[in-house]
Amino acid sequence: MFANSAVASGPKSRVCRVLGIDPGLTRCGYAVVDGRGFSSVSAISLGVIRTPASDPLPRRLAALRTEFTDLIAEYRPDVVAVEQVFFQVNVRTAMSVGQASGLALAEASLAGCEVIQYTPNQVKDAVAGWGGADKHQVQKMVQARLKLSALPKPADAADAAALALCYLAMSPVGRRVRASASDTA
Repeated sequence: MFANSAVASGPKSRVCRVLGIDPGLTRCGYAVVDGRGFSSVSAISLGVIRTPASDPLPRRLAALRTEFTDLIAEYRPDVVAVEQVFFQVNVRTAMSVGQASGLALAEASLAGCEVIQYTPNQVKDAVAGWGGADKHQVQKMVQARLKLSALPKPADAADAAALALCYLAMSPVGRRVRASASDTA
């Protein structure tokens, strides 16, 4: 497992680096977030990986795999949080999202990262406080949590950042920080 080099002094101040991935074949959002729980977070990188719809499927998947491998090697996340393919009306879209998701899960696991999946409703609930929040509400909360000067765009990158924030809110790291804060209150 990768050990994050950004570690401050003291056992409670360890930084957890999370790579959030909003899987997609045409547009795949990613975000790298450092945090000491949900309340102490900072954005390291946000973006979108794009593959041309005109390319054959194997070439697009190979390009995604290469990008995932490069992201993991560059940012050395402790955790990779991937949106779980929950339900799609369009079967073709569901298949391509599932293929992209599978690549992300496999590459993260091969790199020794902790790998976790969240449903869209879990992410919305953790970040916006309501599982039925719309995309704009999630973008606003991501902007506020990460102290960004503007809404994170495109939406795929904002969704990936929300996945990383969801992990920090729901993980033992987030629970320890919330518990120690309530102990001092």
